[in-house]
Amino acid sequence: MQNQQSQSTNTIKNPKGLDLPQVKGPEMNDRDFINDGLSTCKYLTDSLNIAVREASHEQLYNDMAQILQETHDSCRVLFNLMFKNGVYKLEAEEQQKIDQAYQQFSNYSAQFPYQ
Repeated sequence: MQNQQSQSTNTIKNPKGLDLPQVKGPEMNDRDFINDGLSTCKYLTDSLNIAVREASHEQLYNDMAQILQETHDSCRVLFNLMFKNGVYKLEAEEQQKIDQAYQQFSNYSAQFPYQ
């Protein structure tokens, strides 16, 4: 992961890998096409989640659940492609904040009725 970090120690990002023009024109470039595909996948998974929950027939449910899983997988492939090519970046959090959140949510488990 260290080779993926940019100059800022809190930013995790790959170097730009897509050949993007300096000035963006009206035509779609590679990043636009991949971003459009990811947006479409997100929309489809949202819609399929509802359809799967409300399916009244068992075989229909199974078929749509399979399509939903394949669509989630496609979203992941597109996200990984975008991250690999420097389109997405992540901000690393300080260890102290991670520890605080872990402690906060760990304490919630005492409230669960079944342990």
